Amino acid sequence: MRFALPSRVAAALAAAALLALAVPARAATPFGPLPPHNPYAGPDGTATMHGDTGSSDTTRLPGPPAGPLTSHRTALQSACPTVLVGYDGFPVALCTTILGRTPTVHLLDPDDGESLAELPLAKGSLLGGVYAYLDDRDRLVAVDGHGDLLRIGHHRSADGDWELTVDSRLPLAGAVPAGDAVVGISPDWQGRVWFATGGGVVGTADERTGAVRGLALPAGERIANSISTAPAGTLVATTHATYLLTAGADGTPRTAGRQAYDRGPGRKPGQLSWGTGSTPTFFGPRTGTDYTTIVDNAAPTVHLLVYRTSDGSPVCSVPVLRAGGSGSENSPIGAGNSVFISSTNGYPYPALPAEAGPSVPASADFRGGFSRVDVRPDGSGCDLVWDTTVRSAAVPRLSTGDGLIHTVLRKPLIPGSTATTVLDPYYYAEIDPATGAVGRTRFLGAGFLFDTLQMVGSIAPGGVVYQGTTTGVLRISAE
Repeated sequence: MRFALPSRVAAALAAAALLALAVPARAATPFGPLPPHNPYAGPDGTATMHGDTGSSDTTRLPGPPAGPLTSHRTALQSACPTVLVGYDGFPVALCTTILGRTPTVHLLDPDDGESLAELPLAKGSLLGGVYAYLDDRDRLVAVDGHGDLLRIGHHRSADGDWELTVDSRLPLAGAVPAGDAVVGISPDWQGRVWFATGGGVVGTADERTGAVRGLALPAGERIANSISTAPAGTLVATTHATYLLTAGADGTPRTAGRQAYDRGPGRKPGQLSWGTGSTPTFFGPRTGTDYTTIVDNAAPTVHLLVYRTSDGSPVCSVPVLRAGGSGSENSPIGAGNSVFISSTNGYPYPALPAEAGPSVPASADFRGGFSRVDVRPDGSGCDLVWDTTVRSAAVPRLSTGDGLIHTVLRKPLIPGSTATTVLDPYYYAEIDPATGAVGRTRFLGAGFLFDTLQMVGSIAPGGVVYQGTTTGVLRISAE
């Protein structure tokens, strides 16, 4: 069942379609194809934190059109790392309250970004309030602190107000050990939901039968990022290796391939775990999933690692983020033959997971960094195209609709400095993927209220950008 769209939302959707058609071929087609649409997920580009279930961090929707920009902050007293937009045009944010760290779902008004309804969830791990996705019926799929897989819908109540409701619940306790917690979920092409826990368990949940199956990865390997799915299988990056997994007839996960990587001497400043900071990415020039990629944690310089999805064979290992801080907590952007990587080295997170451990070195300035690597057309290796010191403070998003990378910059309070302060200013920014040069920017605000904390922005229909901050959600659009 679908709800009738508010007139302004319908107009925005129509405008987005016209804008996509109007974008010149030069801007719209240099990157692609993108990963195939997952029939059990919402719209590509806005259904998951990283855009799609392949975690390409791309969207076909263009960002704000040319001209002056405006921004509006919705104060939610919560950090909001996940803002998704369904087929009906309504943004759904999964946030974690500043006081109590309670995961809370907000339904936002597409006209102004204000909260229409909220639903607190059972508290779990730090990452329990981060990773979720929208299904094909615009329901938020998440795992709460009790270890239950939830589908949360938004509906009109009898009095006409919006409300959020738990439409279904499936306990995962049989496959999740006591004291462990789910950190990532994604649907596969058979309708199952894959999940991964911080302690290194990967499993599947089939809500049609109630079956929950799990596989424990080798002892000592933790999972600190989300997971990605494609027709070939499920991609999981642990603190030691990258895995491609498939499922047996009963849903039991099995390993199809494993690639170890250099995890370095310890967790780097600006990362949340000792290992890769990447949610692994599917990308490629033929199917959109020909390759897989992560960034390792080698010292002093990290490498972009690319593998063939078909057999796990290595394509390349390229040193990246050399001009700035060489370390990343962010998922790479992958589109066609190109991969884009942003640095988080030295970023001052206000909180770390309990198991994060000390960083090596103990501290670092946030110098910033951004690199582009292209896989050669014949697949014989990769080349570094450009390497800059852009201080991206969010997970960047590539729009194939306007040919730009969209992110937020954290600029130094003192020009030329690499130090960070609580008064730093934040700017929405558009980056040319051909050169790495920063184009249009727009001042958003300064200080803790506007800290985007390396969280993801989502581009919605109508050229609207929703960006989570430490205290709520920013809505950026044309004036």
